[in-house]
Amino acid sequence: MSRIGKKPVPVPAGVTATVTGQTVKVKGAKGELSFVVPDRVNVAMEDGAIAVQPRDETKQARAMWGMSRSQVANLVEGVSKGYEKKLEINGVGYRAAVAGKVLKLALGYSHEIDFEIPAGIAIVTPKPTEILVSGIDKQRVGQVAAEIRELRGPEPYKGKGIKYSGEFIFRKEGKKK
Repeated sequence: MSRIGKKPVPVPAGVTATVTGQTVKVKGAKGELSFVVPDRVNVAMEDGAIAVQPRDETKQARAMWGMSRSQVANLVEGVSKGYEKKLEINGVGYRAAVAGKVLKLALGYSHEIDFEIPAGIAIVTPKPTEILVSGIDKQRVGQVAAEIRELRGPEPYKGKGIKYSGEFIFRKEGKKK
């Protein structure tokens, strides 16, 4: 039994959810999202909440049960609150700035990197060494943050590079004489 899958997803005030067949559509103050639930799982509206149940007791159906419930919960939270990832930049001369639809990054290379901001994602730089990635789709926000981090990941000796806020970087000791 999936502990996560058993709980129905409550739909808060200000959010409307519709279930048609295997498609769940959620609309809220921040926008609209939809998710197609796998065929091995049933989805239905019950008492102002979205309930997810497996169609049979196969291993795949049980695995998709919890995943589908989590996806639906992420949709509801995304349209009501939204998601945000915070990145920090460490290093001398390393900085970021937003210019229109482009994130300009100086990361110690011989050239400046221009990162195109995708639709549905907002990127803000409150400080030159801080990047805030926000949006309503949890997967896309995390993916964009990972792509930015990948441009210059943190290195273990001096800790230079882009890291998630609160991420621990295991530091190594340098050469000894």
